Amino acid sequence: MPFFDSGGVRIHYRDAGAGQALVLIHGYASDLEHNWGATGWIDLLAAQRRVLALDVRGHGQSDKPHAPRAYGYSNMGADVVRLLDHLGIARAMLFGYSMGSSIAIELMLSRPERLLAVVLGGIAYDDGVEDPADRSSIVEALLADDPTRITNPMAAAYRHFADARGNDLAALAALMAGARAPVAPERFSKIKMPVLIVVGEQDEAIGDAQVLPRLIPGSRLLMLEGRNHLNAPTDPRFKQAVLDFIATCRA
Repeated sequence: MPFFDSGGVRIHYRDAGAGQALVLIHGYASDLEHNWGATGWIDLLAAQRRVLALDVRGHGQSDKPHAPRAYGYSNMGADVVRLLDHLGIARAMLFGYSMGSSIAIELMLSRPERLLAVVLGGIAYDDGVEDPADRSSIVEALLADDPTRITNPMAAAYRHFADARGNDLAALAALMAGARAPVAPERFSKIKMPVLIVVGEQDEAIGDAQVLPRLIPGSRLLMLEGRNHLNAPTDPRFKQAVLDFIATCRA
């Protein structure tokens, strides 16, 4: 598996298929293999496109800094741009899930000239994570010596998911504590690229899924009946919607 240097942080990625580039950005406390490989996404999409999936800094086989200043969506978005630069790719499609969608939104607003189209999965305009009190509780839970003593249910769920994947808890805590600011809603009106938004109808990890499609001109929302934040990525309806969407997106 290849690596590249992103401003001093070693980033691991996977390169499969051929043709127009599509970059996959996984969610928090996951990694490229868990989010995209084991769920069949890489094999499915690589039959149609050149698929680039990276382990976001702090995850998988990429470097895991323990300083909050190393994170923030700006730094994590810069990793995606540097991956494209490393491979000599001028423009690509993006597909993010959960935190990966937040990173994709950062790039949609800051580097639109590098993007052809974007799929946002498991995301809403207000996903609840921006609340400083919630983030502080999650950081404390990730660093707790005894996870059985965590009393905040949401923070306990984050710790359980992080432990289940064998993550570097200090790195995930630093990421959660890193600089993060809400996006002013009027900024979305400047987005011109095609955007597909896919959310599980039972996703309680995010806010109102109807808001973001209203903010992004021309975007389309698919709600997956009977699916939540964790099981939406394996839904065949999700996969078919993405295949249909990328088939319409050409440079």
